[in-house]
Amino acid sequence: MDAGGLKLRRREMAAVTSGAGRCRLSKVGARRRPPPARVRVAVRLRPFVDGTAGADDTPCVRGLDSCSLEIANWRNPQETLKYQFDAFYDERSSQQDIYTGSVQPILRHLLEGQNASVLAYGPTGAGKTHTMLGSPEQPGVIPRALMDLLQLTREEGAKGRPWALSVTMSYLEIYQEKVLDLLDPTSGDLVIREDCRGNILIPGLTQKPIASFADFEQHFLPASGNRTVGATRLNQRSSRSHAVLLVKVDQRERLAPFRQREGKLYLIDLAGSEDNRRTGNRGLRLKESGAINTSLFVLGKVVDALHQGLPRVPYRDSKLTRLLQDSLGGSAHSILIANIAPERCFYLDTLSALNFAARSKEVINRPFTSESLQLHVLAPVKLSQKELGPSEAKKARGPEEEETGNPEPPAPPASASQKFSPLQKLSSMDPAMLERLLSLDRLLGSQGTKGTPLLSTPKRERMVLMKTVEEKDLEIERLKMKQKELEAKVLAQEAVDSTEKENCSPTVLRPLARRTVTVAKPLKKAVVLPLQLIQEQAASPNPDIHILKKSRKRKLEHLDASEPKENAEDCWELEISPKLLALGRQKILELLNEGSARDLRSLQRIGQKKAQLIVGCRELHGPFSQVEDLQRVKVMSGKQLQSFLKANILGLAAAGQYWSPS
Repeated sequence: MDAGGLKLRRREMAAVTSGAGRCRLSKVGARRRPPPARVRVAVRLRPFVDGTAGADDTPCVRGLDSCSLEIANWRNPQETLKYQFDAFYDERSSQQDIYTGSVQPILRHLLEGQNASVLAYGPTGAGKTHTMLGSPEQPGVIPRALMDLLQLTREEGAKGRPWALSVTMSYLEIYQEKVLDLLDPTSGDLVIREDCRGNILIPGLTQKPIASFADFEQHFLPASGNRTVGATRLNQRSSRSHAVLLVKVDQRERLAPFRQREGKLYLIDLAGSEDNRRTGNRGLRLKESGAINTSLFVLGKVVDALHQGLPRVPYRDSKLTRLLQDSLGGSAHSILIANIAPERCFYLDTLSALNFAARSKEVINRPFTSESLQLHVLAPVKLSQKELGPSEAKKARGPEEEETGNPEPPAPPASASQKFSPLQKLSSMDPAMLERLLSLDRLLGSQGTKGTPLLSTPKRERMVLMKTVEEKDLEIERLKMKQKELEAKVLAQEAVDSTEKENCSPTVLRPLARRTVTVAKPLKKAVVLPLQLIQEQAASPNPDIHILKKSRKRKLEHLDASEPKENAEDCWELEISPKLLALGRQKILELLNEGSARDLRSLQRIGQKKAQLIVGCRELHGPFSQVEDLQRVKVMSGKQLQSFLKANILGLAAAGQYWSPS
């Protein structure tokens, strides 16, 4: 083998270990590694678009045959660069040619439980969406693939094979690194997960069952209207997001061993890379273009890592590459359709797309059949009353049969239970173990092996099974004994209680001694007044004006009037005479009507802000008629007004101002 062959072999093995090595085979699959499948690349050259080329403009790309093409070398105009791909479709190729030549052959792998993917790549305005969707006159890859896939499932069902087939679809877009469900736009940003077997999935993504092409159109056409598009200088309906149509083919075997297969088809319309100098993007379009170019750049890094055999492939750097993990270096049969434009103004974009396609051609995938065993739902087994035991049989009869007292005659033991009789009763077996043994019995019976012993297993496994059953029986017996002991203790306790009730004599309840209930005194509020004021008040010739008043109050208040009264004590109470109250209110009212802001601040509870507010209200509405007008003009609340009056009247009394005539 020459050096070039060794290098190619080493690159292939490195790509397999880095990409396909991440995928795990199902337990049912073979132990040997699946054969490699290289990513197939097809290049499509669109024709000239009216208005983009001049009269003497010549194409920068020219096809050589059905698999190769050449493009002018920008370093040396006298030379050309040649590329070799799996297929090349020139501007005269139709939608049918592209579909039948590249896409249709991979659909049969879905019925084998394998994955497939079709990617449309290229610069903006190169015709990717036209290739994938097409028009009513020229349908693209998506409608043709769905029509053929549904036809294949109908033909497989008509062959009489013991497989039940179902097809579901999901449609999503990746817009500015957000995964959005086009079938349910209100679901918000979805997350991309990876299960224990390495399969990529999206929890919460809507799945619609489809049985015909009319069902597909019913869901797909409204969802396509939810995709984000926008106008640029190069395209009036430019795709601003990556669209992914996911079609699942689920197969379930009706007979033993009840296998289950799942094949997934990814139909991906990538947004095109954009040169903002030519597209004229501004604002939101510029932000969308940045997100698109970033995801495509990460896609190029993934392809380069797989092409060079690097140990780390940056799938997680972008939502797009995370979703394409199966398609590039994974477990899918992948087809990349690179769309290019012939105009010379697209030369750099075309050259970049051809280089990406050439690197993608070297990526190695390892498709395998995704197959597993489905849990077969068994019919409930009716056991005899002898096997169930008296307590279980009583529960099985139900409450209606117990009330009537006419239980049905015991059913004969099942045929399957007779074969289990050498081990233990069916009632004492684990339900999961019983279900597995019964399914094994039916499987052997369906294969015509009547009379074959059920447990024809090795001696060691049989002994382990018998030991497990014996341990469960011992545990059940122990629980039954414990239950009987508890019941005996309860019965003995009830007997003792009944005997004590019979022997005990009725007792006469004595009346409780009467207790003296006292009521706590209310908290007293102390008002500190100058000693001179108290002395002057005592010697005052005017007895109507006073602040303190002596009263006699009892210490304790008894609820029982028959009890002797306690000695009363003298105490002082705060009591403002009406005359003093009227004089204080008049003095405050005069100060409110005539005083300045500085004079008002001498009152208690009046600050700078309230003083200015009182002066302003007085100038606006005239003098105050009473002190309560402060509450009316919302200077202070009612509770604040009472506190204000009390504090200022006491202050005026302490200052001796109430003696002055009003």
